[in-house]
Amino acid sequence: MTFSYARRYRGPIQAVLLDWAGTTMDHGCMAPAVVFVDVYKRAGVEISMEEARAPMGAHKRVHIQKVSQLDSVRERWQKKHKRPPNEGDIDKMFADFIPLQLKCLADYCDLIPGTLEACKEIRKRKIKIGSTTGYTREMMEILQREAAKRGYKPESTVCATDVPQARPYPYMCMKNMMELGVSPVEACVKVDDTLPGIEEGLNAGMWTVGLAMSGNEVGLPLDELKKLDAATRTRLRERAYDRMRKCGSHFVIDSIADLMPCIDKIQEMIERGERP
Repeated sequence: MTFSYARRYRGPIQAVLLDWAGTTMDHGCMAPAVVFVDVYKRAGVEISMEEARAPMGAHKRVHIQKVSQLDSVRERWQKKHKRPPNEGDIDKMFADFIPLQLKCLADYCDLIPGTLEACKEIRKRKIKIGSTTGYTREMMEILQREAAKRGYKPESTVCATDVPQARPYPYMCMKNMMELGVSPVEACVKVDDTLPGIEEGLNAGMWTVGLAMSGNEVGLPLDELKKLDAATRTRLRERAYDRMRKCGSHFVIDSIADLMPCIDKIQEMIERGERP
């Protein structure tokens, strides 16, 4: 008889990789969304907040490009400019985006409730904390400075501009692993509020946790979310959970405040020899 044997990692979780806007700060992922709307308005084309959010999580230039590829946006652009949007238009809008985003970032730096508590518990388990973001390094310098003032400082932060290709490619996750000195990928958990961010973790071979209510999927600041009636809140929650599950996320929760039971469950699964 012939047998084959497969290796199974059964050790501890070594790293949790967190997104920024909508995951650890800026409830509702508002800072980039409002600027995308403004950038298109300056180009003479009105877009909705839903359209602005559609590719959230991608490199910001790629995000602008993907918005331009939406049928509804292309139709309005054609009507306004008598031609489809081109690469020059994308470059111009991205050039406009950078100073506008830099100007308003500090206004959206409040930590999402539960961030500090989750990080404390993660570190208590001797797990390292890394992070990935669609922001540029210049933008992240502002966010890191503001986050540190509020007590949040991951050991590693990798930006979309630090790798050849950003989300949904896995390179930001892999660079985090190198910077944190952790291995294998099965020992890492990617936490994100966007679908491209979940795909980023899946493509890296990591465990993934989707955050349905605090970020882009619902897209509301905390005070506005609290004002929703029960029926509306339930409808938005069910839609977000469904989209993240269909994306392939191993777990879906409301926000980072609910993360630790997932971390404990993933650890149990690893010890049983399960893989992401």
